[in-house]
Amino acid sequence: MRFYAYHGFYEEEQIIGNDYVVDVHITTVVEQAAVTDDLYNTINYETVYLICEAAMRKSSKLLEAVAEHIALGLKHQFKSIKEMTVKVKKLNPPLGGRVESAWVEVDGNFSKRCARCSRPLLCYNDNTCWCMDTKVYKKTLEQLKTHYGGNCLCKECLAYFAGNEAGLPEQV
Repeated sequence: MRFYAYHGFYEEEQIIGNDYVVDVHITTVVEQAAVTDDLYNTINYETVYLICEAAMRKSSKLLEAVAEHIALGLKHQFKSIKEMTVKVKKLNPPLGGRVESAWVEVDGNFSKRCARCSRPLLCYNDNTCWCMDTKVYKKTLEQLKTHYGGNCLCKECLAYFAGNEAGLPEQV
């Protein structure tokens, strides 16, 4: 994707602007979308573009901030992303000589296995994760962190420790 945007450490860069290229590589499961032929069962690249466009419109001093903003927007929009790479490239950066481009790349691998049962799961390791909605007693949570080293548990295992495996009310 190509954009004209106003990112840069120096004030002049934020006034004059520059050309940028954004590359997004996403790994996800596509079988359901392939079978149903339904756009809502896949990663919509029009939405990917709009998320990138919105991040490029917001002026930042560092390419790292722009790339991270795009990555966060994508992972919050699409809960099925297993892996993602976002590359933000500034073309012809003003460095006093001929430089074709400078870029930053951020990666994320969200495929994990449950520390208890080894089931595959997706974890974004932030406050948007599904596990934030599961209430576990504070002492139980401390024991789980000690026993599993802070590694993620799947929905079923976490519900078990929350006392929800039999439909019991969630604990506070």
